[in-house]
Amino acid sequence: MSTQVVGSLLPPHRLLAEPSLLFGAGGSHKHPLLGLRTHGPYSRDSFGSADIRFALITTTTLYARTRQFLGSLLSQHQPTDRRKYVPPYPGFNQVYGVGLRPADGSEVQLDPSLTNTPDPHNAIASALAPAVRQLATTRSNWDVLVIALPAAWRQWKVSADGAFDLHDQLKAFAAPLGLPTQIVWEDRALSFKHPCSLSWRLSMALYAKAGGTPWRLHRTDDADVAYVGLSYAIRGGTADGFVTCCSQVFDADGGGMDFVAYDVGQGVDLDNPHLTRDQMRAVMSRSVRLYQDRHAGNLPSRIVVHKTTRFRDEEVDGVFDAWDACEEIECVRVQARTPWRGVHLVAANPGQGPSKPANWPVQRGTLQFLSGRDGLLYVNGTAPGLASGNGNFYQGAKSIPSPLLVTRDAGSGPLERTADDVLALTKMDWNNDALYDPLPVTIKYSQTLARVIGHTSGLPDAAYPYRLFM
Repeated sequence: MSTQVVGSLLPPHRLLAEPSLLFGAGGSHKHPLLGLRTHGPYSRDSFGSADIRFALITTTTLYARTRQFLGSLLSQHQPTDRRKYVPPYPGFNQVYGVGLRPADGSEVQLDPSLTNTPDPHNAIASALAPAVRQLATTRSNWDVLVIALPAAWRQWKVSADGAFDLHDQLKAFAAPLGLPTQIVWEDRALSFKHPCSLSWRLSMALYAKAGGTPWRLHRTDDADVAYVGLSYAIRGGTADGFVTCCSQVFDADGGGMDFVAYDVGQGVDLDNPHLTRDQMRAVMSRSVRLYQDRHAGNLPSRIVVHKTTRFRDEEVDGVFDAWDACEEIECVRVQARTPWRGVHLVAANPGQGPSKPANWPVQRGTLQFLSGRDGLLYVNGTAPGLASGNGNFYQGAKSIPSPLLVTRDAGSGPLERTADDVLALTKMDWNNDALYDPLPVTIKYSQTLARVIGHTSGLPDAAYPYRLFM
């Protein structure tokens, strides 16, 4: 009786390199926190020597504690959680090369009992709006607005029907005024038990919102490329309005990030949203103009557009209409929800039986081809050499990693290049101290803007800096 050897039912896979980040003085590192600690932020030499000044809105009872909490960012802290990943925090000035201090005469203290009304959601929003407007009049005195809210108000953060979201209302109110905001909750930030992790995360966000650049992507090839992310949302407070949101990462190294909120009007299927050719061309034309405004009228040689749903033919045509001067155009679908799972198998020695599961999950950057136009990309997975002592680091802890399904609906070239873009852009969230996000920043922040728009009708149809929605 003969035994038939059955070959693999899947095409081959590739392992993409962990993307490097670029920091101060041209230094590079694959670990964002170690890169900051070793080289300082990318914009350290251009940021200047002036302190970052924060304005403050909080309650009278929380004021002293908030000031003390923000002052602790100047101190050193040793890691007490995620010790394999989080390095010691040396202090704000030592990391970023500038100080952090309260702005003179730029604070508002609220009555903590203002929620004792039949409509506490509206009471909080009605108190915060004039406080923000008041501080807008002293905008030249400060760089970032910190809004510290008591734990007792958290129950009023989101309404029972989901129509009201305090975070999104604040972002939508402050963004048209050009005011970067950092919201901290007493029970989440001021009471957090791991000050080292919190200091890394919060200091990075404050630096970025004040106009600094913590890091950029370290790209050695394909430098003339731009990225655009698309997401859809129903404009808050309307029954049939529709908005397309663009989260834009303009440069190959991840710099120049801006949002475009664009109303496409009525007549769109809200259950299965997609754009007509004319609508997509209008949306993308705004992206083109914004890119040219920042690049002396020039266009990239390659443009990559990301979204989570399939690009219909008319949408592809609209993208090509707007970016037709570019040499290469790619329309890429990035889906987070897939039924696929995988484990890393280790081959046994000859004659010692079948392969066995490895001690670590599938390596981050693994690309399993499904065809010439789509593949499974393991954004979450084992990252060798990025734990303390150059050991393995797995951000997902004990869960089995789930891959992204990356599909190129239009364009050509190696699928590895398309997947490498996605992998690199998972490391461009300056509002997070993690090694990477589950989604590329093009998708994540277009969804952020869509969510904000979904909770408010007051956000104008305009372009906004990325940091206003962080």
